[in-house]
Amino acid sequence: MTLRFLGLVTTVAAASVLVGCASTTPTQSGGDLGVLVMAHGGSKQWNQEVLAAIEPLKTEHNIEVAFGMADAASLQHGVQKLEARGARRIGVVRLFVGGESFLERTEQILGLAPGAPQRAAAQSQHEGHAADHSMEFWRIATHSSFAVSRQGLVEAPEMARVLVDRARALSRDPQREDVLILAHGPGDDAENDRWIAHLEARAEALRRALPFRTVRVETLREDWPEKRQDAEQRIRSYVEQASRTGRAIVIPFRVQGFGPYADVLQGLDYTSDGRGLVPDAGVTEWIEHQVAMLERAEFRAAE
Repeated sequence: MTLRFLGLVTTVAAASVLVGCASTTPTQSGGDLGVLVMAHGGSKQWNQEVLAAIEPLKTEHNIEVAFGMADAASLQHGVQKLEARGARRIGVVRLFVGGESFLERTEQILGLAPGAPQRAAAQSQHEGHAADHSMEFWRIATHSSFAVSRQGLVEAPEMARVLVDRARALSRDPQREDVLILAHGPGDDAENDRWIAHLEARAEALRRALPFRTVRVETLREDWPEKRQDAEQRIRSYVEQASRTGRAIVIPFRVQGFGPYADVLQGLDYTSDGRGLVPDAGVTEWIEHQVAMLERAEFRAAE
């Protein structure tokens, strides 16, 4: 698939989901603390850019990456690798845009909350269903205690600088430009309102940094067709009006890439670099801050 942004061409690798854990063996010992970074996972490029954001942390931390939407097999594999290198306390950094995404499911899989079945029972239920393997749900086997991060990227102050840097690089004449910050968005209306509020807080830094005509935040509500239809109409109307009287800039607030936005904005005149939040140094900084907070948190053993 090729995305074209006013002459800028970005080639996106073919989608082939990588579920499992990517090893990032540290060169220094982190004592009994291990770090497990959870990320959605996607194409080869998607995963590589997440790994690039984590690369600078390898020398300081015993760290693994578990790709998948809170997939038990991926989490089990990552925990086992960390434990093999001496981890007995594991800080789980959830690299998702929304802080609420997969939180309960993650705690159930880790045994910190009830609800996940034993592995044998879960696997017998899914026997013969290969499509389910990327979302396996069972309680992992572990001797470690865990602390789980709560903050999503949409809530992270560090992302304000990422947005400013993206917009500054794309801008030519901010007084004639309108900026759209576009995110996936959840299905629940109350949760979506929280996303919008957090996005507005991040966008405020952009409004202060550059004299754009307007800075607008939107969520596409990508996986909910009725809500998405209304969102698409608002988004297209905003970009069309901006381009008619000046210049429209679109910044995706996604972990990686441009997602479905090229299709949503097809036929409209706008500029974008097509980049998500990784592998920006701001995301690396945020992960490091999450690890520092988790080091001071209460670690809990499986119930």
